[in-house]
Amino acid sequence: MLIYIDGEFLPKAEAKVSVFDHGLLYGDGVFEGIRSYNGRVFKLDEHLERLYDSAKSIMLQIPIPIETMKETVLETLRRNHLSEAYIRLVVTRGVGDLGLDPDKCPKPSVIIIADKITLYPQKFYEEGLEIVTVSVRRNYSEAINPRIKSLNYLNNILAKIEGKQSGAEEVLMLNAEGYVVECSGDNIFWIKNEVLVTPPVHMGILEGVTRNSVIDLARDAGMRVEERVFTRHDLYIADECFLTGTAAEVIPVVKIDQRAIGDGQPGKVTEKLIAAFRQFAHSCGTPIYATEA
Repeated sequence: MLIYIDGEFLPKAEAKVSVFDHGLLYGDGVFEGIRSYNGRVFKLDEHLERLYDSAKSIMLQIPIPIETMKETVLETLRRNHLSEAYIRLVVTRGVGDLGLDPDKCPKPSVIIIADKITLYPQKFYEEGLEIVTVSVRRNYSEAINPRIKSLNYLNNILAKIEGKQSGAEEVLMLNAEGYVVECSGDNIFWIKNEVLVTPPVHMGILEGVTRNSVIDLARDAGMRVEERVFTRHDLYIADECFLTGTAAEVIPVVKIDQRAIGDGQPGKVTEKLIAAFRQFAHSCGTPIYATEA
């Protein structure tokens, strides 16, 4: 495996960062998780746009132009001879001192890792997930805005820990007002009377690339889609529920807080959206390798 770090492709054992990097010391940086299928990178432009937006929001100047970054992601895949992969793109504040001052970090660092990932076992795609609500609340937008995909993921990790202690693979997170926002690593959708519902961005969620793709696919299929505020009660009485994410793709939820969703089996609409997303994701994207004329 070759990993890109600041202009070099290094073997995994030699790919190292400084202990003074503020990404390590303080979680000061941004990242993206990206997928490639069948030799094409899915929604690469959208992921890069979100990366650069996140960086701008925290006043982090990425040292590579976006078009150069795009080519570097593709070259990382080529160097590792990958067509199906998960790409982790990280930009840290860079090396500084032991203080917080970002001005002491003169040069941000760029890291690109291309590897495989399996977030959930296949049985959960066939049988559905059981999730629980955790006490950990999603970050306030006025604190660390969830729209920034930052390296400071402790909020999500604490939620994940609480869920694992309850035996759940994924958890439901609420905002400060008690409204449903998202899971520790996924966006959430539910269906009632053939209407697809998901929380709006302003409620404090990460605007997922897969989330937006599923919304488009559902609307293209003629479904009514609403982005609105809701509570756990709405989930408990939903006909179907599913999660979306780059690593998870689309995965059904069959039980929330010990309450069966619908008939307790993956829903028909969910299954159609899973199939539609897989077909879409595997048939489009930015080519990794040059195609013949």
